[in-house]
Amino acid sequence: MNLLIACSTVADGSMRALQPEQEAAAARHRQAFLAGHGIAASETSLVRVVYEGNDYCRYVTLEDTDQGDGLIRESSFVADAMVVTRPGHALFLPLADCVGAVIHDPIAGILMVSHLGRHNLEQFGGTQSIEYLVEHHSVDPTNLSVWLSPAAGKDYYPLFAFHNQSLHDVAVEQLVSAGIQPDNITVSSIDSAADTNYYSHSEFLKGKRDEDGRFAIVAMMK
Repeated sequence: MNLLIACSTVADGSMRALQPEQEAAAARHRQAFLAGHGIAASETSLVRVVYEGNDYCRYVTLEDTDQGDGLIRESSFVADAMVVTRPGHALFLPLADCVGAVIHDPIAGILMVSHLGRHNLEQFGGTQSIEYLVEHHSVDPTNLSVWLSPAAGKDYYPLFAFHNQSLHDVAVEQLVSAGIQPDNITVSSIDSAADTNYYSHSEFLKGKRDEDGRFAIVAMMK
């Protein structure tokens, strides 16, 4: 089974509307980015992360009927990670500074896209993501492969709760503690706060970026 993973850049435009008047442009950017990788918005679901409440480890397993959710119609779910169990169903996650984790079981044919930011990692979201897959889908963690997206590095976004480690470093620690083999984890070398090809919300707030926006990752089993 083939796995497609793609990551947008600033050149693709912001993948999330931060103001109501940006909705149409963001929708165009998303559709063009997906189409450029042979994916239709109608076969894609949005991982819609909301910073409300105190639970940042909310996980949902989708059905085929959920294709298009959040892309061609309003979102039905708030989730920090989503899981699909059939090929042809893409998962789309906008990012500001955080890690997007693509977690794949090529044997069982299961795909998860998990948002791992400060809030999630402080609740051990890396570990909990894998525990969800074990409990709900009976995966063997040693079979899983993981790709971690570009994210802000520790020089720009240190995690104080983890001795100033980076988002990538803490995510890897948590995934390994959940049983992922270190050799099965691929970490992007791109620091999205240092590389202006990627949006960074934290750098925008510091006045170091002219535009606030979101890049995105998409993953699909084919």
